[in-house]
Amino acid sequence: MPGKVSPDDLLAHVFERTGTARDDETVLQGPADGEDAAAIALPECDETLVVSSDPISLAAESVGTLAVPVASNDVAASGADPRWLTAVIMLPGENESLEAITRDLDSAATEIGASIVGGHSEYVDQLERPLVSLTAIGTADSFVPTGGAEPGDTVLLTKAAGIEGTAILATDFGDEFAVEEGVVDSAATFLEEISVLPDSRAIRAWTSAMHDPTEGGVAAGLLEVARASDVRLEIDHEAVPIREETEQLCTAADVDPLRIFGSGALLATVPDAAVDDALEALAERGIDGAAIGTVRDGQPALEIGAETITEPVQDDLYPLWERVDTDE
Repeated sequence: MPGKVSPDDLLAHVFERTGTARDDETVLQGPADGEDAAAIALPECDETLVVSSDPISLAAESVGTLAVPVASNDVAASGADPRWLTAVIMLPGENESLEAITRDLDSAATEIGASIVGGHSEYVDQLERPLVSLTAIGTADSFVPTGGAEPGDTVLLTKAAGIEGTAILATDFGDEFAVEEGVVDSAATFLEEISVLPDSRAIRAWTSAMHDPTEGGVAAGLLEVARASDVRLEIDHEAVPIREETEQLCTAADVDPLRIFGSGALLATVPDAAVDDALEALAERGIDGAAIGTVRDGQPALEIGAETITEPVQDDLYPLWERVDTDE
């Protein structure tokens, strides 16, 4: 099954194999369950360096447009502004998409004010589609972890569930679905909303934790917050915002809006007294926000509606890509 390496395998083979990190006092946050960015102290300038890497390989269209915010969002969700990027571009055979990918990378990086400062490109015959992996680097006055949620905090979600997944359904599979006229074209524009940098800038001053829900969607992101923070999250399923385009495409594709790629939304936990301030700050910037649940004491778990989730969430889009690869 494609997807993220399991937390158990990460614990067994990754988290303890970090060179000299455990003895390096400047490493404030290293590899850990649910933590997507590293934090490194910069004592000489009283700032924290935030670093995160992310690949993107399955979206057939707009891979360059998606790659920049997908990598940068983890830095933004840690309270930093992404400033520098390195890009690794792996292309299948003599693929002709290099021009389009680099053009889109340049445009997307310019959009968020980041500089592409290096990377690597090559052709790999064994690949079936391009793979782009970016490392994003930024600085923060105060690092915000995934694992900072405290019992009593309110869980917020910006924009809506399944934004990235909806755009992928529209651009990669839109011709296959019987939906209302205009839905596919409208959903494709969701690619313009993948960055959560504006969301983070609006509310980072009040947050105890922030997280970028990517693979596995909002459900996976919420569980990662619960595991990283060692808390239980109680989520009101009806309170989770889902757009009409997402509803229609997910129904047509028979996938769960809460379990498809979720970049574009930002999950945050906020002390109860700061909820109104955080939501008002989002509204002032024209960003939708909703209170969707509460942080509770207890064993790490996600309770959403009548369902309790404790095991990693698989993304519902993977079987669609597997079907396409089989048909080809």
